[in-house]
Amino acid sequence: PAASAGLRRGDLLTRTGADVDALGDVVVRALVPITVAIVLSVAAVVALALISLPAAAILAGALLVAGVLAPWLSARAAARAEADGADARARFAQDAVTVLDHAAELRVAGRLDGTVGRAETENDAVVAATDRAAAPAAFAEAATPLAIGAAVLGSLLVGITAFASDPTMSPMSLGILVLLPLAAFEAAGALPAAALTLTRARIAAGRITDLLDRADRPVPHGTRPIGGPGHLRATGLRSGWPGGRASAALDLDLPPGARVAIVGASGSGKTSTIMTLAGLLPAAAGSVTLDGVALDELDRTELPRHVGFFAEDAHVFETSVLENLRVARGDVDENDATAALEAVGLGEWVSGLPDGLHTTLEGGARALSGGQRRRLLLARALLSPVKVLLLDEPTEHLDADDGAHLQRLLLDRDAGLVAADRTVVVVTHQLPAGTAADRVVEVPESIPGNNPLPTL
Repeated sequence: PAASAGLRRGDLLTRTGADVDALGDVVVRALVPITVAIVLSVAAVVALALISLPAAAILAGALLVAGVLAPWLSARAAARAEADGADARARFAQDAVTVLDHAAELRVAGRLDGTVGRAETENDAVVAATDRAAAPAAFAEAATPLAIGAAVLGSLLVGITAFASDPTMSPMSLGILVLLPLAAFEAAGALPAAALTLTRARIAAGRITDLLDRADRPVPHGTRPIGGPGHLRATGLRSGWPGGRASAALDLDLPPGARVAIVGASGSGKTSTIMTLAGLLPAAAGSVTLDGVALDELDRTELPRHVGFFAEDAHVFETSVLENLRVARGDVDENDATAALEAVGLGEWVSGLPDGLHTTLEGGARALSGGQRRRLLLARALLSPVKVLLLDEPTEHLDADDGAHLQRLLLDRDAGLVAADRTVVVVTHQLPAGTAADRVVEVPESIPGNNPLPTL
């Protein structure tokens, strides 16, 4: 997760969606047309040279214009549009996803119109970047028909002159001189679009390679082993996404067995706070320690075994219910899985499945309702062996009564849902009355920035 944790969801969607599609277009829309154009152009020039060298020279020059100059102009226009509009496009995608996912919360907070307006502004910036690249694109579009006209007219003039003075020039040869350039340009005319595809694919490959390099690049961390009871502490902690908002300063003490609720409006920085506590995001300010040792001094390969962040939109795999639960702990058996599912209210659901725990969830999360997905993810978290559970909106999409009941169980160390010696932090925007939480942290609005909501 470290490679993508600092990316906004819109940017991540662009890299894994549109960028991958752009790479997939290279063979069909770029390499094949370029190969066909080169072969046909060379064949046409050679064939025309057998009839008239001057006509072949004219065709070669025209093909250079249509096959080199026009694609270069097209590629230049695409590169300019991508360079000028990439950031605006990512911000637009981010705000669009934010509105789609959190429209109700934004409306309640009075920020929906502002977020939609910002998305419109960013879309206008993308359009403006495209308009600025229109001039070289227009020249690229005009170059090919101009080259065709010049080649046909030049070949016709050469043929008429030769027909009048050269007895070997037959009417058939004259027709070939005029029509062969048209056939050659059928293939060369596709080169500007091929250059456009190659340019977009090159830029997309750069973005994807950057993401893969970040995944392969060793993350600097300490080497101190983790062996304490799991006492997590944050001092003056401010968290946020790179280039986005920073949360208000927070002091948090989480001894083993603590039950804490973090409550705040959408966009206040709740999710980024617990991701920072889990070591997935660097702190914007302040410090986080585990058993008195700063997180950046600990062995990061061991940290996820002790402190676990469980996202509200964690992936549900297209495999069996049991294997989806084993994501948290590989040795989960059927009894463990059944007990966890019953604890979160999915006992009747799993018993009604055709193959019970071994039923495959066709389409992954699409096989579940929103509430069922949250309960399944919560069961996965309960089965995890980590000492500190950081739960992001675990009861979202449940009905009010069931959601409140589960939150009360999570925040009560005597309820038995979570072992009493494990720490539980629940992030929510609505805390029910009557919880047994040791502490309720009210997170104020975050410091203004570019990011209206913390999104993965």
